[in-house]
Amino acid sequence: MDQIAIQGIAGCYHETAARRYFTDRPIDVIPCSSFDLLFERMSEDPTLLGIAAIENTIAGSLLPNHELLQRSRARIVGEQKIRISHVIAALPGQRLDEIREVHSHPIALMQCGEFLKGHPAMKIVERDDTAGSAREIAEERLPGTAAICGADAAEMYGLEILRRGIETNKHNFTRFLILADESRAAEFSDPRHTNKASLVFTLRHTQGSLSKVLTVLSFYDINLTKIQSLPIIGREWEYRFYVDVTFDDPLRYRQSIDAARPLTSDFRILGEYAECPNPQV
Repeated sequence: MDQIAIQGIAGCYHETAARRYFTDRPIDVIPCSSFDLLFERMSEDPTLLGIAAIENTIAGSLLPNHELLQRSRARIVGEQKIRISHVIAALPGQRLDEIREVHSHPIALMQCGEFLKGHPAMKIVERDDTAGSAREIAEERLPGTAAICGADAAEMYGLEILRRGIETNKHNFTRFLILADESRAAEFSDPRHTNKASLVFTLRHTQGSLSKVLTVLSFYDINLTKIQSLPIIGREWEYRFYVDVTFDDPLRYRQSIDAARPLTSDFRILGEYAECPNPQV
């Protein structure tokens, strides 16, 4: 059985994404309190897999995770996209009009803003984790208190779901990266389905340097799906670029990499994998 490190505790959205991805093999999740700890655990144990959120359609990119990935030995071997749908859950037998406190992560609370505005009697209490809020209510038997979390977490900790789909924006999706140490990456490689790659590189501080790279990708019919720049600490006005591309022709993709590499510095392929279809609303 494979072990996979997740950020958060059992029942969190990271575990949900991991289990949706690994439908063909049993996994055992290893909770980590932070993404830093997740990458540290993977560094200490090369057999350990990992999953890390990288972007959300509302909150945007998780910038620190780009840097953690770039500095690690981990390779991207897959991706999973899930719709983030929140529920409000409490101890069994509680009614919605009895709830006086709502606990959850600040981002989840923000994403359910319209629902909370409609229930002004509920005091909002920020916590470190959505699933952790559900576990705390269950373990401490807190009456009149509800958690905003995922349905998996509510069911795992024995809470009763009082209302489903309370997020304001129904187009709320998160993309997660499936990670493996570079020594294990080949186990997950399937050239028949590989059509996406994540790249990272730096550019010389010269006019048109980025446009030259993008022109090369366009010439070889490579589809740029994401570009994210981050400043390089200690090197003023220089940036590291994280790029996601998709392709139909593996040969043309390889040719584009060979053509783009001389135009960049510190070029690295973070992973080549199968693109995950967008989930339904």
